[in-house]
Amino acid sequence: MEALRAPSFPSFHLSVLPTRFHIRSYDKPLLHLPFNPLPNSSVSSIYGNFSKSKPCTARSSASSSEAMDLPRPSHHGEEKFDWFSQWYPVALVCDLDKRKPHSKRVIGLDVVVWWDRNESEWKVFDDACAHRLAPLSEGRIDQWGRLQCVYHGWCFNGSGDCKFIPQAPPDGPPVHTLKKARAAVYPSAVQNGIVWFWPNTDPQFKDILMKKRPPYIPELDDLSYTKSMGARDFPFGYEILMENVMDPAHVAYAHYGIIQIPQAKDRPKADREGGTPIEISVKRSAIDGFDAERELARSKFIPPCLYYTCLDFPAYQSNESVSSDLTKEEPSSHMSPKRALLILICVPVSPGKSRLIWTFLRNFGLWTDHIIPRWMLHMSQNLILDSDLYLLHLEERKIMKAGPSNWHKACFVPTKSDAHVVAFRAWLRKYSGGQLDWGTNFSSALPPTPPREQLMDRYWSHVVNCSSCSVAYKGLHVLEVVLQIFSIALIGIPVINHGVMSVAARITVVSMAILCFAASRWLSVFIYKTFHFHDYTHTF
Repeated sequence: MEALRAPSFPSFHLSVLPTRFHIRSYDKPLLHLPFNPLPNSSVSSIYGNFSKSKPCTARSSASSSEAMDLPRPSHHGEEKFDWFSQWYPVALVCDLDKRKPHSKRVIGLDVVVWWDRNESEWKVFDDACAHRLAPLSEGRIDQWGRLQCVYHGWCFNGSGDCKFIPQAPPDGPPVHTLKKARAAVYPSAVQNGIVWFWPNTDPQFKDILMKKRPPYIPELDDLSYTKSMGARDFPFGYEILMENVMDPAHVAYAHYGIIQIPQAKDRPKADREGGTPIEISVKRSAIDGFDAERELARSKFIPPCLYYTCLDFPAYQSNESVSSDLTKEEPSSHMSPKRALLILICVPVSPGKSRLIWTFLRNFGLWTDHIIPRWMLHMSQNLILDSDLYLLHLEERKIMKAGPSNWHKACFVPTKSDAHVVAFRAWLRKYSGGQLDWGTNFSSALPPTPPREQLMDRYWSHVVNCSSCSVAYKGLHVLEVVLQIFSIALIGIPVINHGVMSVAARITVVSMAILCFAASRWLSVFIYKTFHFHDYTHTF
């Protein structure tokens, strides 16, 4: 999944670009993403404890924690990662409809996201009415901009106050003002085009945004970058998803035939796919994540959800400042750096289920956003995601059978290409006992494995939640029906005008009818493969 990128650049991949780069730091004090820690901050003090430590890389033996640079299980009193004291992404703003509430599940919590037009803000509530716990996500936004439960009509404002109980007599006690009538409200914020929420409805966290913000990615708000964001649900858990997005070595094999990876001409090809050693080292690791680098890219993991890889290319001459003297070798003062980022946000949904929010950013090739529709980009990106989905679903069950805390014993990771994954499992083992903490929401049991076609379904895992793909799906369905009707109408013309039309005219009309019918059949198959199910057979 680290391979997600704009399909208009088929040869572009973060693990194979032939250019070194540097990572720039930012001046904003609230940013969480620079590779270098901010001075005089609590984060920098944590970084300092690891700055002189030996880089963590995958070793040649995985028989023990020491051999893999994995920390031992945490003892009493050691720092533990609090999964419910973090910001989590709920949904992309571009995929939310302001006219209705939206149901989402994040870290085991069922929430409803809705647009409060009175405060002009997206709100995140617990998806349960205070009355009889009916899901508020099945409700509606009433004419006064309140969230209404359609089971009995109770209405709530953006602060969670119950404003109307139809069954309460107007001359009786104001029961709607009682505390128990309130809806549970989660702190929420919109940042980088994503709705985030804090998974605790306790009033003490009402102003948590003033103390701690979601991780900020400045390039997502930079208009000089082109970007296509998307989201999809998966039938495997957060840990497996995070492992996969951190693993560049699987791309040549799991995504063979989909992603074209340039091969060095002077390197002999040992197999069909052309896999190659990848040198990865982890330079810093702490409870707030780790930094890693390989020859051509640098990456960062910010728990619980964010992993991204960044590249800076040599400066190029912008169109506005092209010099008439092309023979000069001195760098121009108007040179701008080419930059690309692959941002992957891995969201825990429930045991055996996760959600990926992805975007590929770049400040070059901006024309593609104006030419290629978003749903077409998602079409190719979903094909990439499908090609290793079934593998990961089965892999998770094998790991669970061995025990999540025994990952380092069950898996043999002798090469440095696995250093990202080793570092993540090391972080998880040290700060969270080897697995995500679901609190009291779920047991660790995995759901049963459905049939392959259901497991790899795109419609419910992506299309219904994507504004672009859902519009394209409906539009193409309409086009399919129009083609079928047109083919039937064309067939009827020579029948009705049998004595009037010439033989050549009848042949032409019948041919057009056949072409329209064939086009409708082709379109039907295209719709199914694009928006429902497209299998990937690795054998062939």
